[in-house]
Amino acid sequence: MLVPVLLFLLGFILLIKGGDWFVDGSTDLARRFHVPELVIGATVVAIGTTLPEVLVSATGALKGHSEIAYGNAIGSVICNTALISAVTFAIRPCKVDTKSFRVPVVFFFIAAVYYALNAYIGRTFSRLSGIVLLLIFAAYIAYTIWDGKKNGYGSTDDAEEAEDGESPLWKTMLMLAAGAVSIAVGANLLVDNGTLIAEAIGVPESVIALTFVALGTSLPELVTAITALVKGHGALSLGNIVGANLFNLVLVSGLSTTLSPFKVPVSNTICGTPVSLAVDIPVMFFVMAFMTLPALKRQKLTRFQGIFLLCVYAAFCVFQFVI
Repeated sequence: MLVPVLLFLLGFILLIKGGDWFVDGSTDLARRFHVPELVIGATVVAIGTTLPEVLVSATGALKGHSEIAYGNAIGSVICNTALISAVTFAIRPCKVDTKSFRVPVVFFFIAAVYYALNAYIGRTFSRLSGIVLLLIFAAYIAYTIWDGKKNGYGSTDDAEEAEDGESPLWKTMLMLAAGAVSIAVGANLLVDNGTLIAEAIGVPESVIALTFVALGTSLPELVTAITALVKGHGALSLGNIVGANLFNLVLVSGLSTTLSPFKVPVSNTICGTPVSLAVDIPVMFFVMAFMTLPALKRQKLTRFQGIFLLCVYAAFCVFQFVI
């Protein structure tokens, strides 16, 4: 029991320190190239915090369990939006740069509609579906880079040398990489050893799945969001959440579906309709719309939105537990 406890604590330390390095590296990158924090959050940070899901889903797909990525993608979007993001602006409401925020939101809903059409109409995700999702991911990255050049984010001088008082570019990139690796390793240590500890003290397996494992897949986003909030970088946290949600659909699901096509799981149903189609996907659309659409109109996220989304997430978890 001593070894799991020590590894659990090590995982916690790696998560905290990794989040600190990752946010610092991301904000340094944003300042160096004069890119809005929200854009950095929706690209660099989002890719970094989604890497654990990418690796897990790809491994599962190669073993013939790509349907895991289906539930994980939808569940992660709901968790990221209605729990992690909601906590941040329930504590500290923030303003939104609609110009930077609009692009990842539009791409998310394009991907989500395509994802839902595959689920509702064909009830299957073919290899072609996965390739299309990966193309949406590539289009998003390409558009973001093009938009950055169009709006003059950064310059040749910025890229070649650091400004006075700034760390060299290689140190910033090293900090980003070290932070991402620390978060991924820390999350795995925390989940694996937390599960062992819970089993040893008699916690039911269903409770473990709903706590350690479920939260573990979103720990990178949670740590990054909290660290960014503490450091006063609310836009970075928001960009990370929206970007991570998009990448869960187009990168995580796209890669796993391309490797191993699958049909929509039908193990749990409501009136003959799979739960994911009757409840999960509609909730995913609702929480994202409730967070993003008012923010685009009012240019801010309010405490009421955060509290309401937390209530939605609590109800969603209770439903999943009793179904």
